[in-house]
Amino acid sequence: MAEAKKKKIPTRRCVGCGEHKPKPELLRVVRSPDGAVALDPTGKRSGRGAYVCRSTECLRRAIKSRALARNLECAIPDGVAEALTAAIEAAVSEENER
Repeated sequence: MAEAKKKKIPTRRCVGCGEHKPKPELLRVVRSPDGAVALDPTGKRSGRGAYVCRSTECLRRAIKSRALARNLECAIPDGVAEALTAAIEAAVSEENER
């Protein structure tokens, strides 16, 4: 019998730690066409995206090193950085409850 084909899972690089991981394990941060920066839980919103591990430490490292700003090609204001941190904490706690 023929072997079943395995579905290819795309990998993306975390801008915080630089590790390559399967796309579903990462969270996408997107800069929409109007310039707003937000967390994209579905991974399908339009705009320029960057991927971060599901940890606040990776997000803090990406913001501090300006890697997130470079990837999104825009400045990340302090208020947006705090909102992203809170959103990642909420997403991680929601997954842990499942």
